[in-house]
Amino acid sequence: MAGIVSRRKEPAVVQTLRSAAAATISYVVALQVVDSQVPPLTAPLTALLVVQVTLYATLTTGVRRVNSVVVGVLIAIGFSALVGLSWWSLGLIILASLVVGRFVRVDEFVPEVAISAMLVLGVTQVGDAAWDRVLETLIGAVVGLLFNILLVPPVWVEAAGDSIEGLGRRMRQLLLHIGEELTSHTPVERAAARLHEARRLDNDIADVDAALRQAEDSLRFNPRVKEGLLHRIVLRTGLDTLEICAVVLRVLARTITDLAKERRDEDLFGHEVGVALEELLAHIADTLVSFAVLVTTQTSESADAAEERLTGELAAARTSRDNAAELLLQGIQESPRQWQLHGALLTEVDRILDELDMDHRSRRLMEELDRHTRERREKRPRLAALRDWLWGRTPLVRNPVR
Repeated sequence: MAGIVSRRKEPAVVQTLRSAAAATISYVVALQVVDSQVPPLTAPLTALLVVQVTLYATLTTGVRRVNSVVVGVLIAIGFSALVGLSWWSLGLIILASLVVGRFVRVDEFVPEVAISAMLVLGVTQVGDAAWDRVLETLIGAVVGLLFNILLVPPVWVEAAGDSIEGLGRRMRQLLLHIGEELTSHTPVERAAARLHEARRLDNDIADVDAALRQAEDSLRFNPRVKEGLLHRIVLRTGLDTLEICAVVLRVLARTITDLAKERRDEDLFGHEVGVALEELLAHIADTLVSFAVLVTTQTSESADAAEERLTGELAAARTSRDNAAELLLQGIQESPRQWQLHGALLTEVDRILDELDMDHRSRRLMEELDRHTRERREKRPRLAALRDWLWGRTPLVRNPVR
């Protein structure tokens, strides 16, 4: 029972229920409005395709779908006045519909232009069927739009936050596994396996990016969200930081793999150096999780605790980094073999710590906020001026880190 209750909040379940309800309502409305002997199935079909998970996607999809259907019907009306339905006229109308669909910019609904034209051209009374189809399409689109306007879809920020935290925890596990292997002999095959595991993080990032795009769409035009732009920027810049860290982590795994190739019959590092590096990677691993938690935290109380925890982890990681750097320097002075790999290892650690630094994140957030605000003002100057007047020129945020 608990599993069923939890699944009710999943995007796929919500989309299924909302689409089914909107399609049914549009069919009932079309039966009352359209005077036709043929069941008005175009209305529920349009509503089914118009209703999306987010209000933003519904609005943009609805406009493009209505355009695609109307263009297809107009093409069919024009062809019906000149030719009937035959194999060559069918091929010609499909070709013309696909070409015109590209020009009217209906994006992914280009095939819908040809489908609408074929369905209308195939009926006996083209004129009546054409306008009935247009009317059914408008009914389905309007019902779908009103359905999401009156019953606002949920905000998927929590799901995107869970994905970001999950990515941070997977990166943490990989760092811990790499650190555990630095205190003993590491075969090349094992080091290469960690490298492949780091490369597979790209697939995880792609999944998180898809969840984040859905969350960003759910924040647009949503009346329940007051600072949608801020939420989008905080999550997006957080994912960008983790993605950079994942790239550096992959390079770090490659450095250790190269070192394992050079030292096939011995330990990668001395015992003392290996322990110091293991401690360093453990602190970095915890810092990644703390950063992900801070990025996805919504309440101010939890954000304070997450920020304090991240600050402490960063300080511990930097202290551990200095200790490991001193031990590595002593080892290189005694035996300079593969010194460049040791330096590369420290460089990669420094890059991750710099990306997770609080000051660096504050600057990045302010830059993104300024860029979005500037682009919005340049694109819609009158709307931006009206918004400033209504809000009394109130700043968007007080604490850019959160």
